[in-house]
Amino acid sequence: MTPELIPLHIDASLLVFDKPAGLLCVPGRGPDKQDCLSARAESQWPDAKVVHRLDMATSGLVLMARGIGAQRALNLAFEQRRVHKRYTAVVSGELRNNPSHPAPEDGWHTIDLPLLLDWQNRPRSAVNHAEGKPSLTRWRLTEPAPSDPPGTTWLDLEPITGRSHQLRVHLQAIGHPIVGDPLYSRSPPDPAQRLLLHAEGIRFPHPVTGEAMAFVAPCPF
Repeated sequence: MTPELIPLHIDASLLVFDKPAGLLCVPGRGPDKQDCLSARAESQWPDAKVVHRLDMATSGLVLMARGIGAQRALNLAFEQRRVHKRYTAVVSGELRNNPSHPAPEDGWHTIDLPLLLDWQNRPRSAVNHAEGKPSLTRWRLTEPAPSDPPGTTWLDLEPITGRSHQLRVHLQAIGHPIVGDPLYSRSPPDPAQRLLLHAEGIRFPHPVTGEAMAFVAPCPF
C-alpha cells in the first residue's frame, strides 16, 4: 500500500511537499526503485506533474504542479531564476571567514566553478573547466549555528544555477564535502548517517496568480 502524502500546501494548481531523505523524487531503474514522491503524489492527485527534483539522499521542499499549464509556468519560473532556494548543510572541516579574504557585508561567499556529468563515474558530476556548464553557489556560516559536531561546520547554501549534485560537488571542490555524502566525501560515511543536506526554504511566484509564495521546512537533523 502506497503511503499517503500530506502536503505542506495544496491548491488547484500547486502542491508543496517536505520530502524525507531516502525517497526518490521520480522513478529509477528497476522494480525496487518505483516508489517515489511523484508516484505517491500521482496516486492521490492524478494531475500532479514533476517540476524539479532533489537527490534521493537530500530532504526538504519539493514543488509539483497540478496540470500542464501550471507545470509550464513553474518550469519557466525556474528557467528565469525566479525560484529561490535555501539549503542547510553540515560540512566536514572548520570552514571559517578568512580575515585576509573577508566575506561581503551580507556574509555570503561565492563558489563559481563549471560542472559536468562525469560519464565514467555516473551519477557523479565533477568540476570541468574545459567543458563544464557555468555553475554558481552562495554559502555563508549559519548564524546562530547549532552546536557543531567536532570538525564540522553548519552552512546556509543558495544554488544560483541548478546543476546535478551542484552543492555537493562545489563543497567538495573547496575542501569541505557535506557530511554523510557517499559520493563526494573523502572518507567512507557512517552507514547510519544520512547526507546532512536539507532544502529548507523556497520562494517563487504562484503558477497561476503570480502571488509571491514562500515555504519553510525546518531542518530535521
